[in-house]
Amino acid sequence: MQPNMKRRNFIKTGAGAIAGIYSTHSGTSLKAADDRKPYRILGADKGSVAIIDESGKVEWKYANKAEAHDLHLLKNGNILLPVSRTKIVEVSPDKTIAWSYEAKHKPGYQGGIEIHAFQPLPDGRVMVAESGNKRIVEVDRDGKVAFEMELTVDRPHPHRDTRLVRRMEHGGYLVCHEGDGKIREYDRSGKVIWTYEMELGGRPRSEGHGPEGHGMEVYSAIRLKNGNTLIGGGNNNRVLEVDKSGKIVWQIDQKELKGIVLAWVTTVTALPNGNVIVGNCHAGPGQPQLFEVTREKQVVWKMENFETFGNGLASSQILNLPDGSIR
Repeated sequence: MQPNMKRRNFIKTGAGAIAGIYSTHSGTSLKAADDRKPYRILGADKGSVAIIDESGKVEWKYANKAEAHDLHLLKNGNILLPVSRTKIVEVSPDKTIAWSYEAKHKPGYQGGIEIHAFQPLPDGRVMVAESGNKRIVEVDRDGKVAFEMELTVDRPHPHRDTRLVRRMEHGGYLVCHEGDGKIREYDRSGKVIWTYEMELGGRPRSEGHGPEGHGMEVYSAIRLKNGNTLIGGGNNNRVLEVDKSGKIVWQIDQKELKGIVLAWVTTVTALPNGNVIVGNCHAGPGQPQLFEVTREKQVVWKMENFETFGNGLASSQILNLPDGSIR
């Protein structure tokens, strides 16, 4: 056990195994029953993008005041991140800008533009979702738009057209439309081929970014191997798994987990063993910013690191995920 670390409690997982949770002054990490390493984490908050190691210590830090709703550590070791509402860059470990893209107005539109989602693609391009422009573009290494797809938006707004967007195996995209409260799956031509509309889950709508706020402003969605869709509900304060018909087949409600209150649920990551890692933004001190939960709704890992990150940790990436994880 490292200095200044103490055993907090134990969680029984799987076949009677014991997993111990250890805490430090700056974070919480898990020594799992299968002896896998605790998580290293890339995140953005409090005026910087940072990588913390398994104990919560900062390994790398990059000053950046831009709001980040997406982040990616690339295979070459560089990090893809936003530096303004309209610009994303690829930053090397020595903090050199290796590539950049800035969104410009599309013909006929002069309003605001914001980038909330981007993704490196297997062919070397980068997908960028441009709210305001209501489009997805794929940008090549020369910074040129090589592909463009128009989005369907009911309530256009440059801050709320999109949140997380992910490329599908068929070449189209799964898009979270925050302002519409809908998740739309598009084929490569831009045709909507599936829609899920958020609902309030039996609670009245209320304003606010913390646990008191409740609405249908969805943040993230990923397609699972079984064809279902896992949803980080945003200010819906829930994690949902829905099938193709839109039926909820599994969920975590706001106060269902002992000691955890869900606020603005952001990222969801599906692990091969069925566990889910959840981003819990705006929940406040005393609540985990990230946690891992089993399908039986046992919390087996959580991170509370209000030294490096704060109450606005919307986007993060676990860096040592097992093969087969989906984020």
